[in-house]
Amino acid sequence: MLGTAVGVDSRRNGLYVQGVYRHNVYTSNSLHIMKTSRPVHDFLPLKQDTFHVLLGMLDGERHGYALMREVSERSNGRIQLQAGALYRLLARLLEDGLVTESQRRSAADADDERRRYYRITALGKRVLAADAERMAGLAETARRALQAPTPA
Repeated sequence: MLGTAVGVDSRRNGLYVQGVYRHNVYTSNSLHIMKTSRPVHDFLPLKQDTFHVLLGMLDGERHGYALMREVSERSNGRIQLQAGALYRLLARLLEDGLVTESQRRSAADADDERRRYYRITALGKRVLAADAERMAGLAETARRALQAPTPA
């Protein structure tokens, strides 16, 4: 969907058009921009790294390094996210409304204050669940096909 973001330009005391967005429709009320989500099926199928990153957030908020470790452990080392790729993926997930940046900040002595924490949104959970169901259906179809007698 295409949409236009409208905001308030404080220098001119008026409205301005921020841009046209490919994935989301943005609407405006008097002072802020509200993002309207795409339907769940528009996100499917998820790429493997996206699926694992969202899955890693189900247990709670995570920072980037923790997500990289979680994805590697969950995939038995098959998926190794590099920092640049992970942060590009997180930026896309933020834009799409599947994750949000947490306001959480750890105590300065317990964590690096520069770390940004992310959590999955309700939309992100629905998308993850829909893709898990899609994959379960594919697995069941494959099982049945593999158990069927082969033609002679």
